[in-house]
Amino acid sequence: MKHSEGIAMSRILLLALLVASFSASAIVIRDDVDDSKYRVPLSEFLPLANLPSEGHGVLVAPRWVITAAHAVAWQPQIKQITINGIPRDVERLVMHPGYKAPSQKLLEQALATWDWTLFRVLLASSDDIALIELTKPVTDVAPAAINMSDDEFGQVVKILGKGATGKGATGYEFSDSHRTELRRAYNKITSADDRWLCYIFDKPSDALPLEGGSGSGDSGGPILIQNGKNWLLAGLTSWSDAQSTIRTPGRYGQISCNVRLSHYNGWIESVISGQPHSGD
Repeated sequence: MKHSEGIAMSRILLLALLVASFSASAIVIRDDVDDSKYRVPLSEFLPLANLPSEGHGVLVAPRWVITAAHAVAWQPQIKQITINGIPRDVERLVMHPGYKAPSQKLLEQALATWDWTLFRVLLASSDDIALIELTKPVTDVAPAAINMSDDEFGQVVKILGKGATGKGATGYEFSDSHRTELRRAYNKITSADDRWLCYIFDKPSDALPLEGGSGSGDSGGPILIQNGKNWLLAGLTSWSDAQSTIRTPGRYGQISCNVRLSHYNGWIESVISGQPHSGD
């Protein structure tokens, strides 16, 4: 396969994830709360990294940014990312060996029938995590601390993203911009096991005051759990399931699943330290 064809196929795969309301992490909001309540300045979470065009990561060590693997897998090369408004040169990308990209055949079947069952099975079995090593250490931003505990179930989390946005009753269009303003929302973890942390975007009658869900364009963004006065990095937004035959993402009832970092602590530490790790 030619290089240009490979890039095109990767882009098609990413688009398919978006079409299925997978590959997410932007903020969709309640209908009865003004958007201004969700918007926040960059200072809300300085370790947030912006990938080129769309997608996020989080600074977790002076030279290391963590992200969702699918957020970088479709790009032929990432030379720079932005942290605290400053471009940072990239030395290399380390993909988890367990990351699985969907096949063209499975993609075509899902698009033809809108049956995403096996697509979801593949996503659920994939290790959707990667690390980006920077050329120089970041000295103007303190890295985020990673949650080491596995007690995420039932906890309220803070979600951040700059991707597509909309309101729960109507969702958003696939053609909407995947890089907008930084927003923050909250949700409650409804399941946590193995690789994943998941939550549901509830209707206002059952929702938190600033409840939100994930959307398209900011995969790799942070899922934060409060620990005293601090917020720990518990997950990375990965994929969403609209749970509906209506082909519109971002509606109430959407389930968002996020990379569970407590599951990957060993692998993260081994990559950053340069020491081999046999687990995860």
